Amino acid sequence: MTPPQRDSEDRPVAALLVPDIIAMLDESPADIAAETEEMHPADLADVAELLERDKLQAFLAALGPARAADVLEYLDEELRTEFLEAITPRQAAELVSQMTPDDRADTLEEISEEHAEEILSEIPSEARKETERLLAYEPDTAGGLMTTEFVSVSADMTIEDTLENVRAVARLGRREAMHVIYTTDTQGRVVGVMSLRELLAAPSGAKISDIAWTEVVSVSPSSDREEVARVIANYDLVAVPVVSESGHIMGVITVDDVIDAIQEEQTEDVQKLGGMEALDEPYSQIGFWRMIKKRAGWLSALFLGEMLTATVLGAYQKEIDRQTVLALFLPLIISSGGNSGSQGTSLLIRALALREVTVPDWWRVARRELATGLTLGLILAVIGFARIELWQAMADHHWTVLGLELGHNYDITMVNELPVFHAGQHDLLALTVAISLVGVVLFGTLVGSMLPFIFRGLGFDPASASAPFIATFVDFTGLIIYFNVALHILLR
Repeated sequence: MTPPQRDSEDRPVAALLVPDIIAMLDESPADIAAETEEMHPADLADVAELLERDKLQAFLAALGPARAADVLEYLDEELRTEFLEAITPRQAAELVSQMTPDDRADTLEEISEEHAEEILSEIPSEARKETERLLAYEPDTAGGLMTTEFVSVSADMTIEDTLENVRAVARLGRREAMHVIYTTDTQGRVVGVMSLRELLAAPSGAKISDIAWTEVVSVSPSSDREEVARVIANYDLVAVPVVSESGHIMGVITVDDVIDAIQEEQTEDVQKLGGMEALDEPYSQIGFWRMIKKRAGWLSALFLGEMLTATVLGAYQKEIDRQTVLALFLPLIISSGGNSGSQGTSLLIRALALREVTVPDWWRVARRELATGLTLGLILAVIGFARIELWQAMADHHWTVLGLELGHNYDITMVNELPVFHAGQHDLLALTVAISLVGVVLFGTLVGSMLPFIFRGLGFDPASASAPFIATFVDFTGLIIYFNVALHILLR
């Protein structure tokens, strides 16, 4: 995954180098490769992104195919796609052929299908078949993340033969997973793993099978990227092999690819939690109407859901007319339910993602959230009850100062923006609000914590149970609880 575009102010070193690069392009382009050989490809990508588009091709050509391929891997996704679609398929094939297999597949997946096919047709046969195999997997699976460049040796080999084999592989070209060596049996099935450090430290004359670890942690090609990230995090791995059902190693996923996958997954979850579809591309690069499409659907659905709130208010209009003071506390009731539900769903979505809980744990979670919701509801109930009592005490004090006799019946009114009730009614209102808060917060907490389980059980992403979705659902149910409590206490 490439970082989002940044301005020149964010890349001061690249901004300083650009004038020199432009001068060399005009005067001595052959010197660019030698002058920049010590620079990291990511820094050269920063330089490339600040160049004029008509100079980008000349700059990459001056670096040479191998070095230019390294730079392309770090280049902004939109710019990389634009560049590869602007040059001929043969020129593009020369560059992507130098990439690691997984980066090559990711790059071709970003461009149009027609252009990708043209580039693939120009790639050498072996690399083309390898790339097509990777492209057959979904991008968010282990098969879509893996690279086929790894080191494996027979378990029967000696340490000396293995070292010579590893040196030979390294001389042939780069291998992403050179720091891990996998051992295989006579049928080619993976049976062991060891680090390069362990190989170098192994005693002379020993067999590789005596040194390698036989407990090999692996994933299947269909494993989700979240599962891959969990395995690497749990076992503190720098790479994890992708193994077929027959036990043959198909590829390796390195930790840098997992970091990219985690960032993409977290970005997607955060966007869904906000009540919208995942953008699937950087915010600064997504088109205006595509952005509208991603946001309008959920926003419209939430708007229609909120209409239920108006329906509920209409159904209880007579009760509001009888005790208009009930309307003062509608925002309090609605927000408390929505906030408690949002807390519950956010906690459980993350817990499910981290495998801290699974779907079979729903009953244990429900019991815990039942106690949590009740406790939180009681806390808010005490605060709400105390606030209403304080309101009335301040109103009573105001009337006393004015010399008015209290204790007789008077209509509900407002005194300095403080509600005044019929004698004794403030206690009933305080009790109504307090009990309603307990019910609303308890209900919101339970719904918010259970919906992610329901979504996961139905095969959907739990993050789709977004906070706005929960809040919308709890809004109208909270009003029903509030008005029914008022009917039994305040409006008897």
